[in-house]
Amino acid sequence: QVQLVESGGGLVQPGGSLRLSCAVSGYTTNNYCMAWFRQPPGKEREGVASMDIYGITAYADSVKGRFTISRDNAKNTLYLQMNSLKPEDTAMYYCAAASQRFCVRWDDPSFFRYWGQGTQVTVSS
Repeated sequence: QVQLVESGGGLVQPGGSLRLSCAVSGYTTNNYCMAWFRQPPGKEREGVASMDIYGITAYADSVKGRFTISRDNAKNTLYLQMNSLKPEDTAMYYCAAASQRFCVRWDDPSFFRYWGQGTQVTVSS
């Protein structure tokens, strides 16, 4: 049984940083494409960042240079380091895991098979 459990969300001031974690069980993170998505209030879910089996990453234009996706294979955990946070980054953040090795449609939610429950990130002064 595959389980993805996100943590690390919270309230942060603009310009601040957070690191999200996604602990994975029943699935090996470095064998498949994994990603972070977010869903702002009243909007559709959108891709934030992805990483394939070779560690090749992709980012949404809105987060390039500010967010970094990474993984710890020994801990079977995916991370999202978020710096220089803006109010428009406020959203529920989800970890997602595909059943393919390469992130050919990394920003398409339907490409991903497994999802976590989400962790809320609020950027406000």
